Amino acid sequence: MKQYQRILVAIDVYSEYDQVLKRALSLVDKASQLSVVFVTLPATYFQPYVNDVSGDYIAEIHQQAKMSLNNMAKKNGIPTNQLYLPIGYAADEIHTLADEIKADLIVIGTHGRSGLKLLLGSTANSVLHGAKQDVLAVRIV
Repeated sequence: MKQYQRILVAIDVYSEYDQVLKRALSLVDKASQLSVVFVTLPATYFQPYVNDVSGDYIAEIHQQAKMSLNNMAKKNGIPTNQLYLPIGYAADEIHTLADEIKADLIVIGTHGRSGLKLLLGSTANSVLHGAKQDVLAVRIV
């Protein structure tokens, strides 16, 4: 029996997430122990930078993400009722969902940049510092 029983895997369907998912799968006995989340940012996140963000744009991103998650789940044996697509700020949504599903580990990818961000991206850093659960940051190369 592996140490973690309920793992929340936070992925970005528009980025390389295979390494993150493979790492999470290596930590469990069955793929059904994983829940996967992709957070769509709200329109208000883009408003200061892009004036033409509408509900249609967010809905399109959300729908594309749903199709990607469904395909990924089918390919890896993850139950589709354990796929989550909240709209909000990533770290907040990940924390809330991890608590709701009683996850004992959050797995998240990180690209790394410079300084502290050399180790963790801003979302991964925010998840790490606010989580009640263990957090595994998988470096995406």
